[in-house]
Amino acid sequence: MVTSDEIKQRLWAAANELRGSMDASRYKDYMLGLMFYKFLSDKTLNTFAVSAGIRNLSEEEIMNSFEEEWRADEEGLKDHLLKLLGYYVKPEFLYQNWLKAINSGDFSLELVSDSLNNFERTISGKNNNSDFKGLFATSSIDLSDSALGSSLKDRSENIKGLILLFADLDMVSLQKGDILGDAYEYLIGMFAMESGKKAGEFYTPRQVSEVMARIVSKNKNIRSVYDPTVGSGSLLLTLKRNLNEDDSRNLDYYGQEKNTATYNLTRMNLLLHGVRPEKMEIRNADTLSFDWPEDPDRPGEGVQFDAVVMNPPYSWKNWNKAKLKVNDPRFEVAGVLPPDSKGDYAFLLHGLFHLGQEGTMAIVLPHGVLFRGASEGLIRKRLLEKNYIDTIIGLPPNLFTNTGIPVCVIILKKNREIGEPVLIIDSSRNFIKSGKQNALQEKDIARIEDAYVSRSETEGFSHLASREEIIENEYNLNIPRYVNSMDEEIPHDVDGHLYGGIPEKDIKNLEALNSAAGEILNEDLNEIREGYYSLSIPKEDLLEKIVNDHVVTEAKSKLLNETENYIKHYWNELRNLNKETNPHLLMKEMLEDIKEMLSEYRFIDKYDAYQIVAELWTNMLSKDTELIAAEGFYEEGRKRIPYFVIKGTGNKKREEQEGWIGSLIPNELIADHFFKAEQQSIVSKTEELSEKESEISEMIETAKSEETDENLALLEAVKKDENDEPLDSFDTKLLKEELKNAVKGTPEYSILKKADSAISRKNALAREIKDAEIKLQNEVQDKIPQLTDQEIDELMFEKWFGHTTKNLIALIEEPIKRELNTLYM
Repeated sequence: MVTSDEIKQRLWAAANELRGSMDASRYKDYMLGLMFYKFLSDKTLNTFAVSAGIRNLSEEEIMNSFEEEWRADEEGLKDHLLKLLGYYVKPEFLYQNWLKAINSGDFSLELVSDSLNNFERTISGKNNNSDFKGLFATSSIDLSDSALGSSLKDRSENIKGLILLFADLDMVSLQKGDILGDAYEYLIGMFAMESGKKAGEFYTPRQVSEVMARIVSKNKNIRSVYDPTVGSGSLLLTLKRNLNEDDSRNLDYYGQEKNTATYNLTRMNLLLHGVRPEKMEIRNADTLSFDWPEDPDRPGEGVQFDAVVMNPPYSWKNWNKAKLKVNDPRFEVAGVLPPDSKGDYAFLLHGLFHLGQEGTMAIVLPHGVLFRGASEGLIRKRLLEKNYIDTIIGLPPNLFTNTGIPVCVIILKKNREIGEPVLIIDSSRNFIKSGKQNALQEKDIARIEDAYVSRSETEGFSHLASREEIIENEYNLNIPRYVNSMDEEIPHDVDGHLYGGIPEKDIKNLEALNSAAGEILNEDLNEIREGYYSLSIPKEDLLEKIVNDHVVTEAKSKLLNETENYIKHYWNELRNLNKETNPHLLMKEMLEDIKEMLSEYRFIDKYDAYQIVAELWTNMLSKDTELIAAEGFYEEGRKRIPYFVIKGTGNKKREEQEGWIGSLIPNELIADHFFKAEQQSIVSKTEELSEKESEISEMIETAKSEETDENLALLEAVKKDENDEPLDSFDTKLLKEELKNAVKGTPEYSILKKADSAISRKNALAREIKDAEIKLQNEVQDKIPQLTDQEIDELMFEKWFGHTTKNLIALIEEPIKRELNTLYM
């Protein structure tokens, strides 16, 4: 089985190789468009095969049967497919026939353009299929574009490379596990990062989408969602993933997108994620100039939705091209139009207009909307007076590819209780560097989600701003006015710097140390003058005393016991996964449980524990659960798959198999577990080889020094450059000749013999190591299918949880170590 990660890596590597110098923002249209056409072809064939009861036949046999049925009853088969799918691909225009043409040498770009054009014509005028119209418009896939290649031959070769890329992927089976949709969205994200600022029009980073979706999904009974600036559809799909299966299945998706190529991308993305055509309504238009959708039963009134999500263009200038007035229903609530120079509030008011009375809206905007004055200040005041603003979430800078400015997420509701405060969350300092961008970690998203759900106040992170506070601040919502930035640095004490000593007030502020080991700390503090102390023992010794004290050891023992029970429970859950199990739900359960388990430990940050389990899923469990659910735990544990490496360069670049690897269990883990002696032998020989190489290098360096015995004996045998300058290796042929001519018993002979022996031993060791590595590799490969159930249990437990307990227990010592470091600064 091909996993989601493997498909993602393979497709992105191929994309980089195939696109050459073409801009990523343009190349994505070709790659993703052809990938989608393969899906349409596979879906057409699969639907026919299921209907005809022949899905167990080979693909070629199904195609032959499809062609025969088409000749016999073309109209009947068309109607049947339209009823089931809303579209069809004619037999001669199937993707599979493109592949046949490539293999027979009859391929031409005309076949591709005819296929895409025919699909457009077959859909045109049919009922309930507007979701497929214009998907392959030349504005997206222009096969005559010189960027694809300067000549017809070059363009043909480049398109052939793309077609072959998807040849062996069964798009229908991949769609069932959402693997196909995940791969598609991954490619959209990767192209976005490659495209830089151009990507901002169509892509919202996954972490930002996740924050918005988790909050919006807290609303019960969501039946419809609307994104007025839908881009690639990532916000809609992230919300889908955060709903339970029933709500997700019944969800109606609405979106509007101005850019035609991106509009096509949205529809493909939704369809690949299994969204039924009748459940989606995506429109190609300017959201602000053309309000949509209107309620058909109430002309002039907009349809209202259970959820509204959007990431509009920031501070869009000249947004009011349609010369809208304040009496536009969308802006009446504000009583004033947003300034023409900044469209932020225009988008917000549009979304709010379409928000249902019980719904939740989440929008990403620049921080300026929180404090700018003039008409924006009046709009903000009006929204606060109407009690529509529920939560403000400040995010870190540089999260987006198209801007480095920090942004905020604003949550709006129409059904807030009178007097309910506005929750303000400052998560601007919670991030890690990820390449050129900043990124929220899973624990950062969870911290925001929990603060939203509990509506709790945490110093330096969240605050409930009352109506009185907001009025006092003249309706300015700038986050620093409400959430004070916590300075984790201990303030410098001038007297302590001048005269030495640790201020007593700083010692009293060390909560973890005083709670866990206050008595021990006091024992090792000496007062050097009033209010100032010194430590009588080194930091390492004090740390050892504290971590071995009963308070800390009892906490460790308790956490160890709870961790073992936690792991035991989920170990059984993971081993018994099947096709009916939803790994995403299991992941959420594991994350919630670890967070709850660590909540009672006062000085442990439960979100650090959350991150440990989240990374376990990211690095291992996401892929492994896919395999186990499809094939079974022990079956997959005994499976080995080919290991391919890339060899050669340029036109000679090729993929070759180089042995086998465990599908589920890494070869290295098997080697560590069963072949320690063999590994140690290789390590010992490698160390000896390194010693011999150093010995030979030393001989050569000495030989380069004049007036040494080595210079007289060895210099002739050292390789020389074109200027007769000595290099850093011996000419072994010359060395043996020199040795043959040397007189035994002389110093010259002894030196030459020593060099020759060292080289011989070095070469022998290199051969022995290579032979041993090949032998070990073969033994490991042979071992994989022979693994017993018990051995698989031991290996997989080590793989998944070998470090988890240690990492969780270490969380107890981290605050102690952190505070100790401040004492020894």
